[in-house]
Amino acid sequence: MKKEYYYGILPLALTSCLVSQTSAQERQINRPNVVFIYADDIGYGDLSCNGAKTIHTPNVERLAKMGVRFTNAHSAAATSTPSRYAMLTGEYAWRKEGTGIADGDAASIIRPERYTMADMFKEAGYSTGVVGKWHLGLGDKGGEQDWNKPLKPGTNDIGFDYSFIMAATGDRVPCVFVENDRVINLDPNDPIQVSYKKNFPGEPTGKDNPELLKMHPSHGHNQSIVNGISRIGYMKGGKSALWQDDKIAETLTGKAISFIEGHKDAPFFLYFATQDAHVPRVPSPQFVGKSSMGPRGDCLLEFDWSVGQVLDALERLGLDKNTLVILSSDNGPVVDDGYKDQAVELLGDHKPGGVYRGGKYSAYEAGTRVPCIWSWQGVIRPGTVSDALLCQIDWFATFAQMMNFRLPEGAAPDSEPLLNAWTGKEKKGREWLVLQNAQNNLSVTDGRWKYLRPGKGPAYNKNVNIELGNSMKPQLYDIKKDPAEKNNVAEKNPKIVTKMSEQLEKIVDGRYGLPL
Repeated sequence: MKKEYYYGILPLALTSCLVSQTSAQERQINRPNVVFIYADDIGYGDLSCNGAKTIHTPNVERLAKMGVRFTNAHSAAATSTPSRYAMLTGEYAWRKEGTGIADGDAASIIRPERYTMADMFKEAGYSTGVVGKWHLGLGDKGGEQDWNKPLKPGTNDIGFDYSFIMAATGDRVPCVFVENDRVINLDPNDPIQVSYKKNFPGEPTGKDNPELLKMHPSHGHNQSIVNGISRIGYMKGGKSALWQDDKIAETLTGKAISFIEGHKDAPFFLYFATQDAHVPRVPSPQFVGKSSMGPRGDCLLEFDWSVGQVLDALERLGLDKNTLVILSSDNGPVVDDGYKDQAVELLGDHKPGGVYRGGKYSAYEAGTRVPCIWSWQGVIRPGTVSDALLCQIDWFATFAQMMNFRLPEGAAPDSEPLLNAWTGKEKKGREWLVLQNAQNNLSVTDGRWKYLRPGKGPAYNKNVNIELGNSMKPQLYDIKKDPAEKNNVAEKNPKIVTKMSEQLEKIVDGRYGLPL
């Protein structure tokens, strides 16, 4: 039975009754449309609104001028799958096994019985949609999906009325779009086969057939070839269903706008997860060569275009005055993440992480300190800048607070309702925030001090040229005075280390009674 964990605290009928008793004016104030634009691998320093001088992203600047721009907002983790899991469930991903970077044939990580942000919006009377990169698994058992049939459980089983998603990620097979849990444009006479264990006889790979490639891997990414690009994993068949890499942004943006157009007459929640800066980077022809930084820079411009298309659609439909628009990223930036696309050679003076150390995968600030903007006309003062300590994991409880919606018992256990902070009305955000790197090592911060708990793992990932922050020695940084985390002051401040360590363990041990 759906959402079996959470019965008992507030029946849906009562929730609906409470909502129906609010006045029309209150409904407009408390129940805006919500459009959430989630970038992929875009760092704090990748956007001109955050001070980048080497690239201009005018549509993101336009959004920032309309609302509040956050300088200390974080994803919950430094990689994609756990940050998305935490955002949609309101639970730190490190509390649940199996939430690391998902393979392309991973089973559904968020199971149907789990109460999600989409469930909440749906129960509050919203139409719910997800468009774009998913990377949270599909189907019941990993590696056993039949990609030629409905993929159950899928997005429609966890609260989304409509979905148009990439099956996994751009660099993982199968390279197909899935609409409402079915692969689209599939020819039944050419069924899809997928394996992450061994290749299919006779199928070329990037490793064995480099002459077939138009983009070569720098590390990994040398298995099945799709559209002249070798990927992670092996795939056979499904030729008519394959996406075109240079049309992914156009396709996803079009689907997002279609969802908005189709639901303009009633409240809707849209989770629009772009692919752009994630590898392989294949911008559409109109953006090729426009940034002077190669495909990665061109894809940043393409992301900005997508943002502009969404904003234009909202204005054209008269929805801009009652729509909360949120922009952020799933984790920090990475320059070379597996393909020879000249991202490193053409980077120049551009600093994707801004002044912050590390990047994607890292425990240091650039791993999770991400771009973040909220815009909501009549509620958020235009042009506001906030340095409150905030995290995407809190959106779940904050949206519930916004709608006066009482969450079921046990839902969103790590999420905090911080509406005044997210709307720029209060300078104070979280008291404590726990963050996670690629090796699942944890750090905790109070906005000034940041403590990195000792943990195993390499200090440096040479493939991506990023410091990971792993060390068997405690690390402590005063990130107000030392935002680049250059000076480990743990030995000089043993009392602060003890305090931070004890606080982290207290949070880690607070299990909230949820099944894991």
